[in-house]
Order: sequence, then C-alpha cells, then structure tokens
Amino acid sequence: MVTTTLDERQSSDAEPPVRKPRAVKAPKRIKESPTDRIFMVAVYILLTTFLLCVLLPLLYIVASSFSDPLAVSSGRVTFWPIDFTLEGYERALSDSSILTGFANSLIYTLAGTAISLVLTVAIAYPLSRSDLWGRRGITLFVVFTMLFAGGIIPTYLVVQNLGLLDTRWALILPQAIGVWQVIIAVAFFRSSIPEELYEAAQLDGASDLRFLWTVVLPLSKPLLAVIALMYAIFQWNSYFDALLYLRDPSLYPLQLVLRNVLILNQAAPGLDAAAALERQQLADLLKYSLIVISTVPVMLVYPFVARFFNKGILVGAVKG
Repeated sequence: MVTTTLDERQSSDAEPPVRKPRAVKAPKRIKESPTDRIFMVAVYILLTTFLLCVLLPLLYIVASSFSDPLAVSSGRVTFWPIDFTLEGYERALSDSSILTGFANSLIYTLAGTAISLVLTVAIAYPLSRSDLWGRRGITLFVVFTMLFAGGIIPTYLVVQNLGLLDTRWALILPQAIGVWQVIIAVAFFRSSIPEELYEAAQLDGASDLRFLWTVVLPLSKPLLAVIALMYAIFQWNSYFDALLYLRDPSLYPLQLVLRNVLILNQAAPGLDAAAALERQQLADLLKYSLIVISTVPVMLVYPFVARFFNKGILVGAVKG
C-alpha cells in the first residue's frame, strides 16, 4: 500500500515551475573576404560614375534654363542658375506652335499607348496558351519581324497607300505593336497564369474573353504598367516618324519642334520673338527651356510605375 505524506501532496498540487524562454541568438554575420570588399567597392564606384554621368548634365540643363542668356552663352553656368530668370520659359510657353506641339505629343502618347496596350495583350495572351493551334509558327513569324524589318521606303509606301500621310494615325498605327513587348507579355502570361485557373473558369461556364477580362488582366497589373511605360516613353520621344509622314505644322509633336530648335538652330514657326531668336544667347536659352519642358512629363509619371518595372519583367522570366 502506497502512502503519501502531507508535504508530498502539497508539492504535487503546486503549479509546475515556469520555464524561462531561451534567448534567441542573432544569426552570425558572414564575414566578408577581402575579394568581396574590393568587388563591392568597385560596384559602388561604377554606380556612382553612372549616376554622375546622368545627373550632372541634367543639373546643367536645368540651371541653364533658369539663367540669364548672357551667362549661358558665355559659359559661366555650371550646376546652379546665374541671374535667375524665367525668360526662356515665358517665351517658350507664349508660342502657340510649342503649346500645340505639347498638346499633340500628349494625344499621340495617350492614344498610342492605349492602342498598343490593347493590341499587345490581344496577340500575347493567345500565344501564351498551349492549346492554340499553330502557336509556334505564329511566334516565329512575330519574332522574324523583329530581326528583319521592311525598311523605311517600303513602310512609307504602305503608309501612303493606306492614306495615312499627314494624319495623326501615321504616328500611331505603324508602330502600334512592339515585338519585344509581346515577348515579355507572353512569358509573363505563361509563368503567372496557371492552367488550373482556366480549367476552373471553363467549369463555371466563363468564355475566353470573360476569363481574360476578369482573371488575367487583374493579375497582370505589373506587366501592364511596364508595357504602358515602354510604349509611352517611345511615343513621347518619337520624332522621326513625324519627320517622315507629317507636313502640316499643326500636327507636329513637341519633339519635332524641339529638334528644329536644337539641330536646325531655328525658332519655332510663329514665335513672337523671332527677331530676338536670331541672337545666339536667346536661342541657347530656349534650347534648355524646351528640353526641360519635354522631359518633365516623363519624370513625373515614371516614379508611379517604377515599382512595377522589375516585377513586371522578372516575374515572367522565373517559373515555379
């Protein structure tokens, strides 16, 4: 017969002792070798050099656009305005042709980006589907157009025969689809849209168009942002197509007006200060002011879509 004493009963009824949690040790920092340190120093030096190569000319242009024309022409401006003035911007913004060119560039950029985005998705999504008959042949045909273009003269004849010369469509339709953007979109759709989603949509009775609109596009926001940025920058900076296909100055984009000032060293048509523009000082001031005006819209839009850039490109390149 087993008997227990009063002390043993009291000890058994008492609460068990609380164990103190063990302190979590911080992971040991990997010690860098001298070779790794040299490599990182070289990387930072290289990145700093690239930053200065981009930043310093930009600072010089901005400083020159706000400086006195005499200080600009004499070479006294470096990275800070001298004798601050807004004369260059006042003369640039008071010219009707420059304002018209700015409005035309906005129209070409917005309309061209929207059309290019729709057409790119329309061709890239079917090519990403494994059940599309002849998918490989169509893909090879699309890639072939990137490697071998028709040339300037055949393209000009096509635009002429379609009746697009001297119209806004001449700057939108010929460059509506970019092969590189199509390749990026196809890779994204293949790796990011699983087949199980399409099978589930089929069981629910959804059509291909409804699946694309309600499932594929909401999941492809990073891709759409990246492609839209690529097309918008291309449309905004494009001037060669306008030089080939446009004769009406009222249809000129801002970049073509800027080209006339920078390369041809002439004032925009109809400028009130045409006589003063003949002087080199005022011409240089207008150059820098127009460069800033044409660059600001892209610089304002880019930060809002930059966070999608790496994700939109890299997510289509890694599968699994």
